[in-house]
Amino acid sequence: MRIIRETADLREPLSSSVVTIGNFDGVHLGHQALLGRVLERARAMGATAAVLTFDPHPTYVLAPDRAPKLLTTLPEKLNLIEAAGIDLVWVRPFTRALSAMSPAEFFDDALAHGLHASAVVVGLNFRFGQRQAGDVNTLAGLARGTRCEVDVMGALTQRGQMVSSSRIRELAELGRVHQAGRLLGRPFSVSGAIVAGLGIGRSQTVPTLNLAPFDPQAPRQLPRTGVYVTWTQVAGATHQSVTNVGRKPTFGEHELTVESFLLDYRGGHIGADAMEVQFLHRLRDERKFPDAAALKAQIIRDAQRSNAFFRRLGVIQHGRQDRME
Repeated sequence: MRIIRETADLREPLSSSVVTIGNFDGVHLGHQALLGRVLERARAMGATAAVLTFDPHPTYVLAPDRAPKLLTTLPEKLNLIEAAGIDLVWVRPFTRALSAMSPAEFFDDALAHGLHASAVVVGLNFRFGQRQAGDVNTLAGLARGTRCEVDVMGALTQRGQMVSSSRIRELAELGRVHQAGRLLGRPFSVSGAIVAGLGIGRSQTVPTLNLAPFDPQAPRQLPRTGVYVTWTQVAGATHQSVTNVGRKPTFGEHELTVESFLLDYRGGHIGADAMEVQFLHRLRDERKFPDAAALKAQIIRDAQRSNAFFRRLGVIQHGRQDRME
């Protein structure tokens, strides 16, 4: 997959493309449906399957006090888009000058001349141009008389819930990580660098892997504070784990941290500097214990409940595999 910051980065202009446009934070099931339609139409037309997205998220430029916490970093988003089979992503730097373009100027600059779009695939709620003045009807009007077709996809629902980035954030804030994962089409997750903790776990409770604090300029969406059954991916392996999202109240108030206890860890050095935590099920709230021994006893109980969860999950997955065979 090619990634460009401006169309001048292309070695030669595109002959034609099928494009979808958006922020694609989370690359959830709704986004995946758009990407699938782009790929299908591009292959049928012999065109480039393309995505136009923005960095930073427009709200961070236009209304930073209302900017959402991100579900995915830009590299994560690009990896997910690439996995969908897309040929080209234009990561367009979002600026106030770009936001001041009228819908007609944006259409001409980005689609007609920039990507030579033969078709544009968007969702029903798509908005574009200055003050989001353009909608799908505006887009269809601008495309009329050109070689560009407009393909509008209806909203996607999953078990009665609208699939959207904002809804996934709401579910994460409530700790309903299983439902958030259902809308994403994969477990709700966070990833980042591994950093040394305070040494409390290794000396007083259980050893954990700790995620580095996130960039305050682009904060990540975390689940509600509490203890979760998780998978932790590190050093090319996936471990069953218990993860605490919280502030270690038993040892005084600390910065919000994400720390994972690997259930199958047998000692030895983990040669990795990054990890990903996938949240499967919420066990309980974080709370203050009278001492480290009481906390350790609770962590052991959390581990037992997590092991039971994974055993049940294995039975379910085995049953599904049997039905497929």
